[in-house]
Amino acid sequence: MILYPAIDLKDGQCVRLLHGDMEKATVFGDDPAAQAAKFEAAGCEWVHLVDLNGAFAGEPVNAAAVEAILARIKVPAQLGGGIRDMATIERWLSKGLARVILGTVAVENPDLVRQAAREFPGKVAVGIDARNGRVATKGWATETEVMVTDLAKSFEDAGVAAIIYTDIMRDGAMQGPNIEATEALARAVSIPVIASGGVSSLPDLIALRDTGVIAGAISGRAIYDGALDLTAALTALKA
Repeated sequence: MILYPAIDLKDGQCVRLLHGDMEKATVFGDDPAAQAAKFEAAGCEWVHLVDLNGAFAGEPVNAAAVEAILARIKVPAQLGGGIRDMATIERWLSKGLARVILGTVAVENPDLVRQAAREFPGKVAVGIDARNGRVATKGWATETEVMVTDLAKSFEDAGVAAIIYTDIMRDGAMQGPNIEATEALARAVSIPVIASGGVSSLPDLIALRDTGVIAGAISGRAIYDGALDLTAALTALKA
């Protein structure tokens, strides 16, 4: 299982939100590229990036910070937030991003996801963010009636590289991930599932890994707070 350290970008800074609320942002640093370099130096195989402003605006907002990160590190990076048309997808991939994460458009324009996955094999992931099993879009501000598993299954034949599943009520709360729901999703589809939201300790990571079906886990606040020792986590996951 791969550990994806998260860099959430708001106004060019590294932040973490509580339950996706932009008014509840904790700033962890003003040099995202330096933070990404630290993750790479620690042995991380990937870096997970989120353009928080972009998720609300519907277009990239923290592009300068993302480009600085891509220029600084050699490990692959994936990015979500405000990527809602083919031109933006093409632009990011041409700048060296390894994978784009499509969230809102997966609900509103699934054909775009399918087209992108065909044109860029292995470089398109679907981000599914949920409250109580229902999908939320537009930076989690809009709740839909779409069920998580139904949305995931609709992309079974699309060729997407991964599904990133976030339980919004766990995100940034340091209360552990929703292992049961994440495992159920991973067993329901053949697409690799990456867990996000609430991954806050080594036991959390081990529990996710030990399901045997979860491909990765994203953690942010716990790494910055020191609750999750990055070196110990990477060593444990390699064991």
